[in-house]
Amino acid sequence: MTIQVGEVLPAGTLTHMSKDGPKPVTTAELFKGKKVVLFSVPGAFTPTCHARHLPGFVTHAADFRAKGVDTVACLAVNDVFVMDAWGKASGAGDNVLMLADGNGDWTKALGLELDATGFGMGIRGKRFALVASDGVLTHLLVEAPGDFKVSAAEHVLGVL
Repeated sequence: MTIQVGEVLPAGTLTHMSKDGPKPVTTAELFKGKKVVLFSVPGAFTPTCHARHLPGFVTHAADFRAKGVDTVACLAVNDVFVMDAWGKASGAGDNVLMLADGNGDWTKALGLELDATGFGMGIRGKRFALVASDGVLTHLLVEAPGDFKVSAAEHVLGVL
């Protein structure tokens, strides 16, 4: 069942690359006491994700901060090394926190997994964006298959 607006985000552990190597981050650490915009992509370096989705959030990071967002994060069911390389290649820097959900456990807990086995990609995450305030879901914007509209940075900015 997909998480609903007003619900507390499920507990989980994601991974990001720190200067000391891969570092786990719990969802409690990520969301507690913060306003967070998190967007999910089916895969790092895939066409729409690489050319349009991540770049929009990198470009508009300051706009999100101006609207009171503490953290902008990108999530994918990829390993932390791929997410780190993608962040570097895309100039994410400190503007977008690149998060790996390597086995897709947290994505599944949200009810937002995507069966991409037909494309040779296994189980991934749907393309979506969410906004959470202190760990409570305030906005959930899930794309229809093949679409890139409601989870785009510009659209998310418009709903804040």
